[in-house]
Amino acid sequence: MIKTGTISTNNKARHLYKLEDEIEAGIVLNGDEVKSLRMGHCDLKDSFVEVINGQAYVIDMNIPQYAMSHLGSNPKRKRKLLLHKLQIRRLAAKTLQGGYTCVPISIYFNDKGFVKIRIAIAYGKKQFEHKDQIIRRDNERELSRAIKQREI
Repeated sequence: MIKTGTISTNNKARHLYKLEDEIEAGIVLNGDEVKSLRMGHCDLKDSFVEVINGQAYVIDMNIPQYAMSHLGSNPKRKRKLLLHKLQIRRLAAKTLQGGYTCVPISIYFNDKGFVKIRIAIAYGKKQFEHKDQIIRRDNERELSRAIKQREI
């Protein structure tokens, strides 16, 4: 059972997008959803944030039903984010620009035990940028191996 710390991270977002601005937000949840999160059950893959009627919502975030719960709720329902109006306006203005989107990066319990979600305004990477990143990583690996062999 998780009291504080990270519940889930969205590694796919870091791979597919260039992350620019990160924002910490609260999230509106039901009681059984919080219990499911305490058990460590959450999936951020393929989820995104959208501004609808001046409110920010996270869509397609999967929080499976708590095993001991008798309430049946949709695990992929849209959940309201708790943000300041200025933050919501900035988020809406940025996502209206071409190519920008807002994705959740991680969901966690803060020091006080509240569920927080870290979201980021992101720009989609092109195919050649993915290849460049892989080549750069391979070169760094080879360099570190060469340095280790010289030390031996």
